[in-house]
Amino acid sequence: MQTAQREDVRRLGRLLGDVVRDFEGVRLFDAVERIRQIATRFRRDGRAEDARELDRQLKKLTRDDTVSVVRAFSYFLHLANLAEDQERVRELRRRQSAGENDALDETFRRLAEAGVDRTQAVELLDRGCLMPVLTAHPTEVQRKSILDTEREIAALLDDSRATTEDAASREERLFALVATLWQTRMLRPQKLTVQDETENALSFWRTTFLREIPKLYAALSARLGGRELPPFLRLGSWIGGDRDGHPNVHAETMRAAIRAQATTVFDHYLEQVHAMGAELSMSALLGASDPALLALAQESADASPQRADEPYRRALTGIYARLRATAQVLELDVRARPALAAAAPYGRAAEFSDDMAVIERSLLARNARNAVVVGHRVAPLLHAVSAFGFHGATLDLRQSSDVFEAVVAELLALAEACPDYRRLPEHERVRLLARELGRARPLFATHFHYSERTRRELAVFQAARELRARFGEAVIDKHIVSHTESLSDLLEVALVQKETGLLAGDQLRCCVLMVVPLFETIEDLERAPVILGELLAHPGLRSLLVPSIAGRPLQEVMLGYSDSNKDGGFLASSWALYRATQRLQALFDEHGVQLRLFHGRGGTVGRGGGPTFEAILAQPPGSVRGQLRLTEQGETIQAKYADARVGRHHLDLLVAALLQASLLSNRAPRSHVAFEAAMEEIAGHAHRAYRHLVYETEGFAEFFFSATPITEIMELNIGSRPASRRTTGRIEDLRAIPWVFSWGQARVLLPGWYGFGSGVEAYLKAARGPAERRRRLEMLRSMARDWPFFHALTSNMEMALAKTDLSIAARYAKLASHQARGRTFFRRISDEWTLTVKHWLAISGQRALLESNPALARTIRNRLPYLDPLNHLQVELIKRHREGKRGAAGSERVKRGIHLTINGISAGLRNTG
Repeated sequence: MQTAQREDVRRLGRLLGDVVRDFEGVRLFDAVERIRQIATRFRRDGRAEDARELDRQLKKLTRDDTVSVVRAFSYFLHLANLAEDQERVRELRRRQSAGENDALDETFRRLAEAGVDRTQAVELLDRGCLMPVLTAHPTEVQRKSILDTEREIAALLDDSRATTEDAASREERLFALVATLWQTRMLRPQKLTVQDETENALSFWRTTFLREIPKLYAALSARLGGRELPPFLRLGSWIGGDRDGHPNVHAETMRAAIRAQATTVFDHYLEQVHAMGAELSMSALLGASDPALLALAQESADASPQRADEPYRRALTGIYARLRATAQVLELDVRARPALAAAAPYGRAAEFSDDMAVIERSLLARNARNAVVVGHRVAPLLHAVSAFGFHGATLDLRQSSDVFEAVVAELLALAEACPDYRRLPEHERVRLLARELGRARPLFATHFHYSERTRRELAVFQAARELRARFGEAVIDKHIVSHTESLSDLLEVALVQKETGLLAGDQLRCCVLMVVPLFETIEDLERAPVILGELLAHPGLRSLLVPSIAGRPLQEVMLGYSDSNKDGGFLASSWALYRATQRLQALFDEHGVQLRLFHGRGGTVGRGGGPTFEAILAQPPGSVRGQLRLTEQGETIQAKYADARVGRHHLDLLVAALLQASLLSNRAPRSHVAFEAAMEEIAGHAHRAYRHLVYETEGFAEFFFSATPITEIMELNIGSRPASRRTTGRIEDLRAIPWVFSWGQARVLLPGWYGFGSGVEAYLKAARGPAERRRRLEMLRSMARDWPFFHALTSNMEMALAKTDLSIAARYAKLASHQARGRTFFRRISDEWTLTVKHWLAISGQRALLESNPALARTIRNRLPYLDPLNHLQVELIKRHREGKRGAAGSERVKRGIHLTINGISAGLRNTG
């Protein structure tokens, strides 16, 4: 830990201690300190007597003291995270001061060394698409009020803003904020709504995206010789449009989400235009004025004699009035000042951009040195309008294929086109749907009585059509089909578009919303090339479903990391995703169609998490080509984008990775065939080991539901979506997020590493003699060193292994409802962890986990004395809760304590879902 970070941790820990002493009394403060010291000593020395003493101290806590101790340790971990994040900001600042290359500088240096000129980069970005997509998955357990307070604490830790004079007042304010945290309810009293999730996401727009994305465009343009770039980098969102398993998302939540996004964007635009009006006081008496600017000023109806010679201010007064009128037409509740006169609203964002371009050109024509003036607000605002338009982020729609099957079956039956669509085999479904898509007459009729499900789905598409007309086509331009298992799953969505007026064109009609298949399980990933091969080979259906962008057909395909991991384990899942990408790219190249991959990555290793830059470079060579979308989920949004400077760094890394993966991959040697053959063999063994444990051994589901806090997590108000698709008690029906989250809470992190040890063991055992075994081991070492895919995969796995704690996990195993089975399952898990660590150390050449990454090892080690008591208390509270030893009021208090431990452990582990 760096000295400054250590000082921040001590400072915040001391303030928290002061708050606990002042608000809860010396007795509780002493209890917290005693527990902390014992836990620290146990982690340092590993003595059994310290473990027993820790257990004794925790068990003798009263019910109320237990909750207070949990809160104390939880808040310390929250504060430690702030100190860690602030150190990242310092490190970025140090690099800049030292003149070290940032991600973009390093990328252009590498491109130049490889002989890639700027023209090639410009051409790539001209047709490129890079879109981080914000989702609202239930792993961000913090309330917005706590997030806001923590943002202010982080700002006070920023030593670049500190002065000697205000040191005392800053310390006083820090104490006040920590005291506020202590007195703020950590848990929500009820489940989040979609509106809450929308507002949480928009807070990151205000701190980071609206200001930093335009700055990134300016920096990139400067590196490319001043070339203006199209909006290749934009934001996407699932919040308000993702209906898969979410009964509370419907047409009105879509409208509300878009209104909230647009309001945030318009507030920013209005603020910037008003500020420009205050700043651009140039007089026409002191320099020539551009005729276009004078015309714009004349149109503004600003008759103030004080501004008669100030054309920029008069023009901006008119622009502000038109913006305000536009917001009124769009029914947005903006924070706007009164306009001086009535004005016509803008019809499109491009009209607003054109007016701002007049301001920019006039300033530059007046004097070239005004480029500095332009760069302050005018250019950033133009970049913002280019990236965000009048809508903000592009809202994705998503629904499960089985819902569309039911909707289409009902439409066909009531229209007497097919009495029982669901009984048709696949080839007849495709023939029927192709025929109906080619007919002009609709199936839908207003006088038919449709089920609630069908009415809701049709209303979603009707709302999409309405929102596109109001906010522009970029507001909603695709629909993702979860659980895509056949070509008919895609055609059903096309048919619903036809019935709601979302097919465009005359002779060659095309779906207005691109239909994006989502392949989630390992079996689905293997079938993906077959399904899309049928589509691309069918001339009529291909022209209907595959849009042409910039003159070339383009189709997006989404790959699901979470469910494929839950289905087959992290190693088999990662390999299936890699192989599916290779096969899809070859297929699309064969048919002359551009492939855009959408990676559904989560925060934790078990859901495709890990450093994004390395993950993009680890894609199969030649598979990015300037086209990339990826999800940003859960607490990773907070970690990456809560601080504007850290957020900008991550955005820079995304652009750098896109450029390197697209322009350098063909120059890098392709992965050796032997690497892939070895990986195929290892992944097969790992898949069987994982499936045998999770799905093929009797009683494992019962063990999971009783030996982890999954039941308590499902009760926690940490997301608006249900944790399970169906209440069957089967792992198959559980969502991947709570599956991964539960293993993290129990300190097992099984989805991030299980199967690797068995896979490598079987691969090495298959060697014919010691010499071949040595060659195979050397092959694995070469893969870890020279293959970006295997390096990224094992690096993430190593982090999950390091965060796993079997001594803590053993306590959870004792919660198992069937004790004998519980011991058996825990022994299997423990044996696999030991085997995995053994083989990874042999491959990596390390003596201990994270030996090559001491900073991360220290970070994890420093958190353990605060994590351990929370885990011990969580187990004890779960026991009390499940045994029902207390009355109703006591039971609620115990449940609250469990939920507080979930919050604290999540904060301590950070990438938990």
